Amino acid sequence: MKRTAKSLDEMLGKIPEPIKNETELSFEISDRIYELMNERGLSKKQFADALGRRPSEITKWLSGQHNFTIATLGMLSSFFGQPIVTVG
Repeated sequence: MKRTAKSLDEMLGKIPEPIKNETELSFEISDRIYELMNERGLSKKQFADALGRRPSEITKWLSGQHNFTIATLGMLSSFFGQPIVTVG
């Protein structure tokens, strides 16, 4: 049986640009939340408790696969006293 090896660039080239952008933004948001948690020295459990959320929800947020609402992003920005996302 013959296998065809595809390069990563070939595989990624087939992903539509809007999906690539969405994925990149999702990971940037989760990275920002993680960064701000670390600056405050918060564990996932401490962060979840402070927000009244379950640690499993925080894990989902940090996975880069959560679809954040504007309300949640606003709440997180208020909690940290810094923007999670900047538009400009």
